[in-house]
Amino acid sequence: MFSKKIKIKLDSFECNLLINGINEFRNMLLAEDLPTEDVDELLLKLIDTYEK
Repeated sequence: MFSKKIKIKLDSFECNLLINGINEFRNMLLAEDLPTEDVDELLLKLIDTYEK
């Protein structure tokens, strides 16, 4: 199945805020010993896009 792609424009502050928020969510998952694979993938995509 194909999933719909969504593009949004963020300035550097908004992108940092989003990355930090998702990282905090990931830390909460780790503390509760829950899987983080999907969150990890999203974080990597955001960081890679931000660095370009």
